Amino acid sequence: MEVKGAVLLYTLAGLCVTFAGFSALLLAIRQAAGARASVLDRYLAKTLLIHLFLLTAGALLPPLLALFDMAEAAVWKISAVLFGLSMLSHLLTYPHRRRKAVGKAPPPRVLAIFVGIGSAATAAMLVYILCGLRYEAAAYVTALAVNFFTVAFAFVTAMDVVMQQPFDHAHR
Repeated sequence: MEVKGAVLLYTLAGLCVTFAGFSALLLAIRQAAGARASVLDRYLAKTLLIHLFLLTAGALLPPLLALFDMAEAAVWKISAVLFGLSMLSHLLTYPHRRRKAVGKAPPPRVLAIFVGIGSAATAAMLVYILCGLRYEAAAYVTALAVNFFTVAFAFVTAMDVVMQQPFDHAHR
C-alpha cells in the first residue's frame, strides 16, 4: 500500500541525495584550487550533509512504514515523531555546535531562516499530526519541503562565507 504523497516523497528524497552530492562537490572547489579546507569548510559540509540525509530519511520513512501494512494515520504519526524529533534536535543544537566547532555564532539570517523557519515548520508539522488533524501527508511533506529550501538557503549563504575566507594554500 502506497501512502498519500509517495511520489512527492520519492522526488524529495532524490532531490536531497542529488543536492548532497552536488554540494559536496562545490564545497571541494577551494581544495581543487589548492587551498586547505578550513575548520568552517569542514563543519559546514558535515552539517549540510547531515541535514540532507535527515531529510532523505524523513522522505523515505512513510513509504517504508507503509510496507508493514500499518494504518495510514499510524504511518504519519510514527514518521512525524521520528523525523520531527531528529530534525528539531539537529536544528536547535546547530548554533551551539557551530560555536563550539568554529568559535563563531551563525549569521543572524541563517539563524532566522535555517534554524527558525526550519524548526517552526517541523514543530508545527509534529503538533498538527499528533493532534490527529486532516491532511497529515500534506503537513508532513510541507515540513520536508520547507526544510529542503531552508537548507538550500543556508548552503548559498555558506558558499558566500567560504568563498570570502582567506586562501590558505596547502603544502604540496
